[in-house]
Amino acid sequence: MLAPVARRTGQRLLKFDRKLGVRLVAGADEAGRGPLAGPLVVAGVLLDYECLRDHRVRPLAFLNDSKQCTPPQREELFRAVVGCAEKVVVRVIPPGEIDRSGLHRSNLAGLRAMLHALSPPAEACLVDGFKLGPTAPPHRAVVDGDEKSAAIAAASIVAKVVRDRYMRRADALYPAYGFRSHVGYITPEHSAVVRRRGPSEIHRRSFQALCYLG
Repeated sequence: MLAPVARRTGQRLLKFDRKLGVRLVAGADEAGRGPLAGPLVVAGVLLDYECLRDHRVRPLAFLNDSKQCTPPQREELFRAVVGCAEKVVVRVIPPGEIDRSGLHRSNLAGLRAMLHALSPPAEACLVDGFKLGPTAPPHRAVVDGDEKSAAIAAASIVAKVVRDRYMRRADALYPAYGFRSHVGYITPEHSAVVRRRGPSEIHRRSFQALCYLG
């Protein structure tokens, strides 16, 4: 069971979106900007606030920024989002594409793709932090949006859960790197094994990190 504080957070996030005064709100966010290994995952979630009333909205009462949740809480919220959302879209951007195009460019392109996939019918498009340029649908960049907007927080949950599941599967293919525990982020143990064995196929070669240095 999620903590009561998450219930209050969920209600506040939903209130932010409802104040936009439209029925269909899209949110986009990503997971995996900082890791040394693994993909960047971008997600978009469309919420229909005409339908999200009474019992239909109750599972989202516990919604929170993915960074504020434990892994079991994120899995529970993932199921809630999938059950409540009008539409959920995801793109997994592999390390090779990140190396070719650059992390920031890959991220912006992914977020634009998520909003295009949801708009129309979305009447308001929200993204966590980044202006996406004129080729994106009309949108609002919300600083710390995953702490303010239900649609963005829902996208952050989806992106994080999808990426963590990917990295747990990768752990079976590359068991020496410990992906199950750190999901590709830099830790002393991760750095040590990369220096000792070299990077795996899913490490980002464009990531200039000291742990690549032997």
